[in-house]
Amino acid sequence: MSVQFARVASHPLGAARPHRQHDEGASVTFDSPALEVMTDLRRVQVVTVEPEERADAALHQMAHAGVRLLLVTSPNDEVVGVLSARDVLGERPVQVASRERIHREEVTVQQIMTPQEQIDALNLSDVKRAQVGDIVETLRAAGRQHALVMDQTSTGEVVCGIFSVTHIGRRLGVDISAAGPVQSFAELALSDRRPLSTTTRSASGSGAPRIEALESFVSRTLI
Repeated sequence: MSVQFARVASHPLGAARPHRQHDEGASVTFDSPALEVMTDLRRVQVVTVEPEERADAALHQMAHAGVRLLLVTSPNDEVVGVLSARDVLGERPVQVASRERIHREEVTVQQIMTPQEQIDALNLSDVKRAQVGDIVETLRAAGRQHALVMDQTSTGEVVCGIFSVTHIGRRLGVDISAAGPVQSFAELALSDRRPLSTTTRSASGSGAPRIEALESFVSRTLI
């Protein structure tokens, strides 16, 4: 081998704990670095779904992958929207089924996802300088449940992270709603936590038990 390499300094392993990127027990406050509550897609495998996929199948995919949010991608791998567990378990599928006169289980991801034009994007460079409270304020002011974090690479702009109101609230131990007027952080700290809504119903009267059976699992997952 013609190339010369240098040895990297080493030392005997002492007492150490494994680094856990998403340790739910780690202490997080509004003053903590924003990166501590960002789902880092550079370290966690991104989970995507096609717009034509059935919404119920997407929920099963979330449960299998242990996530609450899927990036919806086009055939050329561009992000065209996001789909959350709340989108599937909430009223959107019922409303679409009623409007389109189809069975609830026929509702597709594209029909209930949050489209690209309604998604806020943050620059990674700004996120690195931000605190958790800054992200909460940003999401609440925009009335958003999620925000994507973008980074510029040699191949163009990529989605490298995700912020979720639900995940941030879980880490802080408070209930943070993206709807309604922006509250002070003191009010947020005093608010009670509420479980994920259980409003899922099938327009045809079938399929609901199967979907609701996934809820307790999905409600404990990461995003």
